[in-house]
Amino acid sequence: MRDDKRYLALRGDSAAEWPRFSCVRTVKDDGAKYFGPFPSSPVVRTAKDFVEKRYGIRECKSECPCEEDHKHCLADVIRTCSAPCLGRISQDEYRARFEEACEFLAGHRPGVLSEVEAEMREAAEKGKYETAARLRDTLFALKEMTKAHFVRTPPEMRRRNVEQGLKELAEAVGLKEPPHWIECCDISNLFGTHSVASLVVARDGMPDKRYYRHFRIKTIKGADDPRSMAEVVRRRFTHDATPGAKPLGLQKPDLFICDGGITQLRATRAALAELGIDDVPTVGLAERQEEIVFDDGRENLLLPRDSEALFVCTRLRDEAHRFAITYHRHLRDKDLRDRLRDEKRT
Repeated sequence: MRDDKRYLALRGDSAAEWPRFSCVRTVKDDGAKYFGPFPSSPVVRTAKDFVEKRYGIRECKSECPCEEDHKHCLADVIRTCSAPCLGRISQDEYRARFEEACEFLAGHRPGVLSEVEAEMREAAEKGKYETAARLRDTLFALKEMTKAHFVRTPPEMRRRNVEQGLKELAEAVGLKEPPHWIECCDISNLFGTHSVASLVVARDGMPDKRYYRHFRIKTIKGADDPRSMAEVVRRRFTHDATPGAKPLGLQKPDLFICDGGITQLRATRAALAELGIDDVPTVGLAERQEEIVFDDGRENLLLPRDSEALFVCTRLRDEAHRFAITYHRHLRDKDLRDRLRDEKRT
């Protein structure tokens, strides 16, 4: 947000005879359907790949695909394209598929996400962990893509929005003044394997990657997010976990957000109590309804969807998700490479 970089968006060429999707960095008023832009390019590319395969949308760049184009195309061979170039689908049926794909990208087909999640769990239950991991990453990208779209605004307006969000957040959680330093922690694992955590920092509402941390969970076996969260909190406030990052030192956050519900929040506060830390305001952020969770007798708080305070929280939580999944993917890929190398040796 400090330069003039154009983020990636997904463009649906609805005026074309045979519509297709493309990744673009400029959103124009040309009658096409745009989804985004989004700060994460992999999110956009993953979503494009998913809708093309699921709905049979062509990826060739021809204005009007013909049999000649098919000679140089593999999409039909691996059964991801409905092959309009060969006349295997009518124009009306193809356009209906395209419109359904657009509805999904606009967030109006939540059932599709449930189907992908079910496929992921089924793959994991069958021991197909690489497939399950790919589906998990796809599911994360699709959730990001189908959320409220990232809208680019001038830097001065963004700053005003963030300042307003911090004021609203302070009032919502009962802080005396807007939080200057916010930390957010997220746990990531694939059905209990390669359990990791991320800790991200926002200063004056803006993510500061210099202070990011990742953790490999050491003392907990399997998928136990509350106890994993407690381990991370203990390590965060006793020593730094990531070599090369700027040290956090004795810096205490003005607000600590743990990704999850009441169990994660209670585990976090218990860990802080063990360390004798009682002056760090702590809340949970439940993903299902994006509600702020308390454990001091107050009812959970559901902020308005257009609230700047909610935007500050969810943006930081999403950044924690991204950072945790990136580290999880790194460990998973390293493990796979090591296994392949061992197999070659034997």
